[in-house]
Amino acid sequence: MVVGDEGEIHPGHVDWYSRPTAVAPVMVTAFSGWNDAGNAASAAAEYLEQEFSATPFATIDAEEFFDFTSVRPTLELTSSGSRRIQWPSTTFSIAEGVVDGRDLIIVRGVEPQLRWRTFCDSIIAVATDLGVTMSVTFGALLADVPHTRPTIVYGSATGGAPELSNLEPSTYEGPTGIVGVLHSALGVQGVPYASFWAAVPTYVPGAVSPKAAVALLKRVRDVLGIELSLDDLERESREYVRQVGSYVEEDSETIEFIAELEQHYDENHQASPEQLVFEVEQFLRQRGDH
Repeated sequence: MVVGDEGEIHPGHVDWYSRPTAVAPVMVTAFSGWNDAGNAASAAAEYLEQEFSATPFATIDAEEFFDFTSVRPTLELTSSGSRRIQWPSTTFSIAEGVVDGRDLIIVRGVEPQLRWRTFCDSIIAVATDLGVTMSVTFGALLADVPHTRPTIVYGSATGGAPELSNLEPSTYEGPTGIVGVLHSALGVQGVPYASFWAAVPTYVPGAVSPKAAVALLKRVRDVLGIELSLDDLERESREYVRQVGSYVEEDSETIEFIAELEQHYDENHQASPEQLVFEVEQFLRQRGDH
């Protein structure tokens, strides 16, 4: 990012397909990687793209932000049979008028390895250019929760947006991911933001969790007041519960562990906000050296 004499932000790493004229947009962001257990955050953002037929308008050039020996590009065959390289990317798309007349900007990508401050400056540059009024980020963490109960989502917020008035600010201190760095950059620019984290069971860490994605989408639906059909994802969620049940049914130790988690959940009706905050903070600290 280059800052001009009058404080104007000029994005240096953003490739624009087009420059939309946005109406008081809300920005929703998700990154795959360590803060995306069960691929729930990325899946939720992708669902918003598809549900609202969001139009891509920009991307961040991956060259400056990724170690390609760690996050490898992939080769794809096109319909004509030619080979094409697919690089890790961060894309911006827009859906018009879906947030009570305001536009929705969806940012979906991969957590970068390099130059985090510059990377976040690039996102802020786009947000500033389009006049973003509020930001929401998705995340998902591994926690001691049962797959057979409703997914717990922890939410926090900073800023004066009326939609966020029921959310408490985060008091977390410790290692953070790209989401935390982006929040800091948003705060400097005075953009209100909310963060939602869904809890994914520790005993199925590699399984894609549409159940957690549904939970994230319900929270953003309620906060933003958007009309959002989740029927397809709800069906996938029920199938996820069935498949996880089949996966663990022959493992007596896991079954016993799940029963203990269910008892704890039922006795407390739902995890207390304090307990889930603790889970989120423990997760961040444990992953801080990765």
